[in-house]
Amino acid sequence: MSNWYDSSVFYHIYPLGFCGAEECNDFESAPKERLLKIIEWIPHFSSMGINAIYLGPLFESESHGYDTVDYYRVDRRLGTNETLKRVVKELHNSGIKVVLDGVFNHVSRHFFGFKDLQCNGESSLFKEWFKNVNFTNKSPLGDNFSYECWRGCYSLPNLNLRNSFVESHILNAVTMWVQEFEIDGLRLDVADVLDFDFMKELSSFCKTVKKEFWLMGEVIHGDYNNWINPSMLNSTTNYECYKGMYSSLNDSNMFEIAYSLNRLFNRDNGLYKNLKLYNFVDNHDVNRISSILKDRGYLFPLHIMLFTIPGIPSIYYGSEWGISGEKESNSDRVLRPCIDLHDMDSKYSHDLKDVIVRLVNMWKNSSALKYGTYREIQVKNEQFIFSREYNGEEVIIGINSGLGSESFKINVGNKKTAIDILNYNREIKVAGSELEIEVPGMWGVVLNLK
Repeated sequence: MSNWYDSSVFYHIYPLGFCGAEECNDFESAPKERLLKIIEWIPHFSSMGINAIYLGPLFESESHGYDTVDYYRVDRRLGTNETLKRVVKELHNSGIKVVLDGVFNHVSRHFFGFKDLQCNGESSLFKEWFKNVNFTNKSPLGDNFSYECWRGCYSLPNLNLRNSFVESHILNAVTMWVQEFEIDGLRLDVADVLDFDFMKELSSFCKTVKKEFWLMGEVIHGDYNNWINPSMLNSTTNYECYKGMYSSLNDSNMFEIAYSLNRLFNRDNGLYKNLKLYNFVDNHDVNRISSILKDRGYLFPLHIMLFTIPGIPSIYYGSEWGISGEKESNSDRVLRPCIDLHDMDSKYSHDLKDVIVRLVNMWKNSSALKYGTYREIQVKNEQFIFSREYNGEEVIIGINSGLGSESFKINVGNKKTAIDILNYNREIKVAGSELEIEVPGMWGVVLNLK
């Protein structure tokens, strides 16, 4: 029996940027209910077939949201706890699940425990809340102690997740998020550096708080099996295929993504053949995909891959219109813009968005695409053919990144008909046991064999 997240198409929003919040929190202003903007977008989500939303950090923070000040209060730049409660309720009423960002590795220097440590030094009750606090050294920011931080960024002190009081503080916050806001899951920020024992405790705890609670971890490098298992997480970000999909198109080298998919998901010995990884083509940390691709036409075969490879597909807000964005001076702000729905619809082409809607509907209506095994059929520099199979349903996917059409012959056994479910259910006849398919340039075909 599948869970809700196995059949979900995610839409990823970075709330502080999406809602046009100030860059820095003054901790004094009255709350502004900017988060209600999400409710205005619900018809858009529904029209696209989106049934799950992942919201980036939205609890009280110093600036970008990943510098938490208070796990129990919605950031005043976005509204109040009541604002979030209303937003989640409206999303749920529209059949959309809600996943929040769990930023548990580090906090802001404005976090109450760290401020107490600054004030009271060695006598602070919170000196064990942070990793490797050492009163024989000074920090680069002038504190009378040194401490461990996230990747050398001393504005983000690392929490000691093995401390029972820290663990209780976080688990109590998660309990509140579930009980008060009724969220359905968490994306764990920098899960690749989180303490494994903490993640096991969090996983066990969440299973008691809400049935089918989903935990997904941000993991860039490493063996995903270390994180995805019955005692820890349900999924992780699939950075290997993210990189493989776009660079295969840019370099006219479909062998790269074919190699990764075979290594990860081959039905016989794939490393993650039984796992559901979280697939994406861009997010709040990387350049917009339309700025990475050498040709805008690649957006179409790219998204066909996104919705046909094994895993859970996700769209980053605004990228359904193919908007651009590249990091500037090491800042991610351009990647996290405030956008207006009416401006998007009036100023940008709908060509990509319309294709994504078709892909979402196709994916949701195909058990083979949601749950099926993976098998490579044929690979060339600019073309790639593979299949997905589940309970007698077989789907063959042909991707073509070249400019011209390419024809392929495939052995399909005793199947007599092939329905191209991507291209308006066009029927293709099978001659004997062989199927000849033509894949248009910068496009693809998705055949349901019968």
